Formats: sequence, structure tokens, C-alpha cells
Amino acid sequence: MTTAHRIDVHQHVVPPFWAAGLPSHGGDRSGTVVPHWSPQSALDMMDTQQIATGILSLTAPSVAGWKAVERWTMARRVNEYTADLVAKHPDRFGNFATLPLPDIDNALLELDYALDTLHADGVILLSNYDGNYLAEPVFDRLWAELDRRRAVVFIHPGLPQIQGLAGVAAPMVDYPFDTTRAAVQLVVNGVVDRYPRVRIILAHAGGFLPYASHRFAQLARVFRPEADSPADILAKFKRFYFDTALSASPAAIPALKAFAGSGRILFGSDFPYVSADIADTFTSQLDAYNDLTAEERSGVNHANAWTLFPRLAPKDKPSF
Repeated sequence: MTTAHRIDVHQHVVPPFWAAGLPSHGGDRSGTVVPHWSPQSALDMMDTQQIATGILSLTAPSVAGWKAVERWTMARRVNEYTADLVAKHPDRFGNFATLPLPDIDNALLELDYALDTLHADGVILLSNYDGNYLAEPVFDRLWAELDRRRAVVFIHPGLPQIQGLAGVAAPMVDYPFDTTRAAVQLVVNGVVDRYPRVRIILAHAGGFLPYASHRFAQLARVFRPEADSPADILAKFKRFYFDTALSASPAAIPALKAFAGSGRILFGSDFPYVSADIADTFTSQLDAYNDLTAEERSGVNHANAWTLFPRLAPKDKPSF
């Protein structure tokens, strides 16, 4: 069925009931149009791009527009819908569970259900919820439980609470910017130190983090004299994993590899919020990038993901 056996850690699920309810629950203020999607369309795309397994997640704005108990109910419906897809296609799909944030109490309850009953592969968090970023104290109880469980966390950008640019849709520029804000704050505010057992994947190659990492590390003590040394900050940035969704270009991949090393790079498509054609453009650029050994290439395609999702690793773990 495939030769690359890619594991796609950045692939989205679009449950029909969620798509139908979104317009009356705040809509998507980023300007994104909810795409047509079905499980079969996902499988068809995966087959054309040699993707063995797609780890499905609900994209921004997630369930934040629902209120009170309705938010938890919608998160539960999304998680059960996705878990059912995994049950029907256990080798083809995985599940990053949705939590009803910013409601921490119910998020913790849903985390238990998603991991213990539905056996989700991890959770998806947005970079911010109502302008509150993930390194702020309100999220400490959630991080503590994720750390206790050694969970895999996929951080996807959300819409920052800033005025948008005329003619420039938020997903073009503001989304990678918001991932960068969240990642830098997680390091400089000590979250990655306090909860070191959480494995964090940053969407879209970490936004601008690899490219500007040395700037962030050098300037930290200028504004916070108690900040860690530049070398320590850089080392902590490199503890993240980074997916290739919309980020496998000849301009991005060399910088990402130079910063993170090939062992922290995971394949991502961003389907269906980018078309199969756009996803294929970046997949083709990744395949054409020559500065990867055969072992490194298999790592990016699947072997690096096996360390995070051992259920997907074959018992004999072939490289190709």
C-alpha cells in the first residue's frame, strides 16, 4: 500500500456535527473555511502520499466557542467519533484527543476518559485559549497530569488576540507566530523543566522558533536577568518535536534540521485544511531534499514517530 510508510502527525478530523455547529458557536474568526472531508477522502489522500497512518486532531478553534457543559459534550462527541474511526482503521488512523479548554476541571476529566477508555494516542492543545497561553499558571494542573501520564501533546496554533492584517489571512502569518509565542513561553517560564516527561510536538516546524531560536536565547536575560543561559535555553528549545506540515520547503528544512537534528522531525500534511495538491507539494519537496541519509529519511517518515507511538511500530521495525 505504501513504500514510505509515513506517519502523519498533523492531519485533521472534521466531524460533520462539529462542522454543522461551528457557525452558531462563534465560527472560525481566522477566515478559514471548513473544508469538505470524509474518512474516505483522508484515506485516498494518504494512499497517494504514501502515508500509512494519520494521527487525527480537531483544529482551531476547537470547541472553545461552545459554553459550559456544551463544550465538554462536544469534546466528548469529537473524541468518541475519532476513536470509532481508529477502531475501524487501527493501522490507518490515530487520535489526538480534544479537551474542553479553557475549562480545566472538565479538561482533566476528559483527559482521563480519552486516554483510559478511548486509548487516544495523545492530546491536542491550542497555543492559546481566549488569549491565555499554555505556560500560564491556570494550566499547571493540566501539565502536571500530562506529565504524570508521560503524554504526547500536539500544540497547534490558535488565533492570537491581535488585530489582523488587511488582506493577510491569519493562518498565513499569525498562526506560525502564535506557535512561536507559545513555545518560547513554555521554555522561559519553566514549563518544560517542571513537566519534563511530556513529549511536545510543535505544528508547522515550530513556527519561527528554529529560525529565530538564537535571538530568543540571547535576549532572554536582557529582559529577565534571572533567565537561563543562552545555551540552556537553546537546549530546551531542542527538546520539542517539529512536524513538517507546510514546512518542508528548501528554505525551511535545512534550518529545521540544523537546529533540531533529524531525530526530532516528524512528517505532517495538514490535510484537509490544505488540499491534497498543496500537501503533495511539500511532501515532494521533502522527498527531493538531498541532505538526509537513508536512516534520517526513514526517521522523518516514520521511525521518529515510533518512539512516540509504539503501537504503530512493527515488531521487527524495518527501516523502509
